[in-house]
Amino acid sequence: MILSIESSCDDSSIAITEIDSKKLLFHKKISQELEHSKYGGVVPELASRLHLEALPKILEETKPFFKNLKAIAVTNAPGLSVTLNEGVMMAKALSVSLNLPLIGVNHLIGHIYSVFIEKDVIDNIMILLVSGGHTKVLEMKGGYTNITELATTIDDSFGESFDKVAKMLNLEYPGGPIIEKMALNGNENKIQFPIPLRQSSEIKFSYSGLKNAVRLAIESGEYSKEDIAASFQKAAITHLMMKLKKLFKTKIPTNFAIVGGASANLKLRDELQKMAEKYRFNLIYPELKYCSDNAAMIGRIAVDMYKNKDFSNLDLEVKARVEF
Repeated sequence: MILSIESSCDDSSIAITEIDSKKLLFHKKISQELEHSKYGGVVPELASRLHLEALPKILEETKPFFKNLKAIAVTNAPGLSVTLNEGVMMAKALSVSLNLPLIGVNHLIGHIYSVFIEKDVIDNIMILLVSGGHTKVLEMKGGYTNITELATTIDDSFGESFDKVAKMLNLEYPGGPIIEKMALNGNENKIQFPIPLRQSSEIKFSYSGLKNAVRLAIESGEYSKEDIAASFQKAAITHLMMKLKKLFKTKIPTNFAIVGGASANLKLRDELQKMAEKYRFNLIYPELKYCSDNAAMIGRIAVDMYKNKDFSNLDLEVKARVEF
């Protein structure tokens, strides 16, 4: 079995994954959303202290599995340095005390593998990664060692734009689920927000201009919060769809996955389902409970890394940013 640890931001999580069957035997996550909501976003130093309290409590529950462990896996990049350190320090201590190899995991690849929890990997797949920190289109061929970035954002991420709009509307953190819920009671055609990079042939994403347009709409005082939420969500998703359509003119995937915290947005899933039917590709997404940061996805990629003997040294460092 592999014990995996995730602490890249504001979720403390530990999982136990069986190597041969890929079965998830244990998984627990403690969220810090309530503690950070009063500040309108994640406070790194507070998040670090909360990890320091939560991770040992979860680890205590995993002790019955210790005798069957073959490796310790941990997210070491990308993320908040101070929170990544909490998980990495615990992983190193376990690696030394239990005399087990250490596996450092790229958090973004972990999100890709969230669709393969307790499943075999699909060899050829295109991925839309949407989260609070990233908006990327990736292509994976033959597993985690061969991932290519096809497109990325030039400023804000998809999930980040939801959080910032929520903050402008004086809503709680995290803003994504709140905006999505509020949009259900709004008119998405009430405000014609500009679609970012609409006239550009480049396949890249941008949300700073849309965010500014929302700010102006709020300051005008002409619209309800529900209409702003619905109209913003429509524009944000339309931007994604338009750029994907441009990409599909040159490359239509056989398999397409949507992963990351913002992949839980049901409106986005619905629009991608329509696209899947049009272009005839297989649409895959993780269970809702595995969309946000979690140790189960770290454990799943760690299984493949273990089989490849892709181990890390005890001088494993944390990295706030990382490229594929």
